[in-house]
Amino acid sequence: MTYTVEEAQEDFSRLLKEAEEGKEVVIARDGKPVARLAAVEARKEPRKGRLAGQYAGQFQYSDDIFKPLETDEELREYGFDILIDGKEPDEPAA
Repeated sequence: MTYTVEEAQEDFSRLLKEAEEGKEVVIARDGKPVARLAAVEARKEPRKGRLAGQYAGQFQYSDDIFKPLETDEELREYGFDILIDGKEPDEPAA
């Protein structure tokens, strides 16, 4: 069924009900279709969410992974040269 914009504004709840029932609802301006109302289909299966502990035991790491970087060599190795005492940051390339 096709409705004008004015008709749609006056009785929008009826148009929504028609769309829910599966009927085609078209809104036209100056006789030209500009919008179509359609019902949204509900999901048939519930959405799978994340499961806590899903990857437990699948990753291995050493006990010192959370140990702070202490020496200048360690800082350089992981790209933290800027944290070394007395070192100025590199000048940006011109």
